[in-house]
Amino acid sequence: MRPAQRSRQETLALRRQLIGSSCKLFFSNDPVKIVKAKGQYMYDENGRRYLDCINNVAHVGHCHPDIVKAAHEQNQLLNTNSRYLHDNLVDYAERLSKTLPEKLCVFYFLNSGSEANDLALRLARQYTKHEDVIVLDHAYHGHLTSLIDISPYKFRNLEGQKEWVHVAPVPDTYRGLYREDHEDSVTAYANEVKNIIEEAHKRGRKIAAFIVESLPSVGGQIIPPAGYFQKVAEHVHEAGGIFIADEIQVGFGRVGKHFWAFQLQGEDFIPDIVTMGKPIGNGHPIACVATTKEIAEAFAATGVEYFNTFGGNPVSCAIGLAVLDVIEKEHLQAHATEVGNFLMKLLNKQKIKHPIIGDVRGSGLFIGVDLIKDQAERTPATAEAEHLVARLKEEYILLSTDGPGRNVLKFKPPMCFNMEDAKFVVDTIDKLLTAMEKECLNQEKTSICST
Repeated sequence: MRPAQRSRQETLALRRQLIGSSCKLFFSNDPVKIVKAKGQYMYDENGRRYLDCINNVAHVGHCHPDIVKAAHEQNQLLNTNSRYLHDNLVDYAERLSKTLPEKLCVFYFLNSGSEANDLALRLARQYTKHEDVIVLDHAYHGHLTSLIDISPYKFRNLEGQKEWVHVAPVPDTYRGLYREDHEDSVTAYANEVKNIIEEAHKRGRKIAAFIVESLPSVGGQIIPPAGYFQKVAEHVHEAGGIFIADEIQVGFGRVGKHFWAFQLQGEDFIPDIVTMGKPIGNGHPIACVATTKEIAEAFAATGVEYFNTFGGNPVSCAIGLAVLDVIEKEHLQAHATEVGNFLMKLLNKQKIKHPIIGDVRGSGLFIGVDLIKDQAERTPATAEAEHLVARLKEEYILLSTDGPGRNVLKFKPPMCFNMEDAKFVVDTIDKLLTAMEKECLNQEKTSICST
């Protein structure tokens, strides 16, 4: 029997006793205890409803009945590994193939985005016979050792950069090296990658892959300028490497205009490998790697079997198929465009009203609001962002921050997030920012009077 539900403080005390302290909580000073969720809403132990603007994992909505039903029905029949024939595995691979460019036609199923990116590195190295990897600054690609090594977001605080890792600047046209007033930021940022390759070659290094989130998330909800991937891929291919698009945060229609975020770059761009995770299973642990026949055949040529105990099991594939069904049935990709555009419009109105909002950027339901201390230097308003997120929680809105300065409000809610939700969030942000500005003005007056 399960024990009776504990109080929030009892749960917190047990967590501190039993769970590693490096496993952090949202709102650590006053954590929320969530006991159930539905759609875009989460509920605490007292039944209070929170609007979830964080959870891109519950892609089609928390506890969606179609997903729950698919998992339950398949669990009653069979769950085993992929060494047996089963229709779910091939049906799911076939459905995914129809969303991707034709050359991405071979699939490997796994359990997490970290596993997917780790396999992508193995595929790249086996195919190219090279070792080195180019990543973007501030990138995060997973928690495995191989991925910490290629995640500046993590390795800068650990053992540092390995000699086979090369870090390129983020193609950020708001606060990066080449900004919105640059005559050709696409070429300038791509040339940074070209220069890295040339320097690596001088040292006898060879490039296996360039890996990038199609829209860098931890880096601050960045939207790379269209054409950047094409130019980078050209340089990487010339060096004998391949291009890996990490869609773990932003795939499956989240960007609205396209099913995959890499497609925002243009129809002429096709990566060599695509990795998927998080939203793919709506909270169930599924991940996938899609690649070309040539790369897959090179991987198989080693004679070493690739086997993942739970990857591609019948239950996971049934859930994956159900997620695709819901996206299609509920028109969630079009919904992301409609609601995302509405949310961006509302946020841009607030940008005019509140000087602390330096930039609003995004696509579909992947949106970042860059908070700044001053317009000229665009200094990250880190403390203000932290305060705002804490105050939003008190208004029953769950939002988080990201970016190197932890100053970018990060919107990536379940895809059922609607216009009413968008208006509620923005009205609340407006109210809180207005209060913060009044408080700041009062403090300035008090300081002047005291002097």
